[in-house]
Amino acid sequence: MNQRSSASVESLRFTYPQWQLVLKRLLDFVVALFLLVLISPFWLLIVLWIRSDSKGPAIFTQTRVGLHGKPYTIYKFRTMVQNADALIKDKLAQVKDLEGFVFQEKDDPRITRSGRFLRKTSLDELPQLLNILLGNMSLVGPRPEVPEIAKLYTPQQRQRLNVLPGVTGLAQINGRSELTLGETMNYDLEYVRTWSFWLDLKILWQTVFVVFSGKGAY
Repeated sequence: MNQRSSASVESLRFTYPQWQLVLKRLLDFVVALFLLVLISPFWLLIVLWIRSDSKGPAIFTQTRVGLHGKPYTIYKFRTMVQNADALIKDKLAQVKDLEGFVFQEKDDPRITRSGRFLRKTSLDELPQLLNILLGNMSLVGPRPEVPEIAKLYTPQQRQRLNVLPGVTGLAQINGRSELTLGETMNYDLEYVRTWSFWLDLKILWQTVFVVFSGKGAY
């Protein structure tokens, strides 16, 4: 089998302390459930704003590559025009160099007015709390990858699939959208190699300050 043909090809597995993994899942579930209850009154307002700002559904869904290469459906508030997903697929099909590829452009014309605010404040990520409750994402982990990019992974890069993708991570607190795919990959691999429950707590704490500063978000 061609090593680049599928993101589901087995990669080098890492062994983590089981009790820390249990704590991670418990933290994920409790925090996600609490935040969903807390933001439920605002959910409808965000949906109405998105629908009034541009045509299309308020919730954006897309296939991403999860733990050990298993695909899942990610949920986000839509921040782009309705056909943006088709446009990005054309761009992804032409990707050859993962190191220098940048997903988001600062003045991307596909981003809606409401979407620009939602991205700046990271409110577009809130529906991913549902992914956390379902168990296919974590609060902290590597950036959720699209299949078109994951199929280009080298065996070393495929190591990032050893853990659940996260809403935030080392890349999010060290540049966010300003990073190239290669830079993001390096942070993700560092996270996989050095993971501990305490590292997750540190990243979550730093994420609070990054979100409020709005740095690197567009």
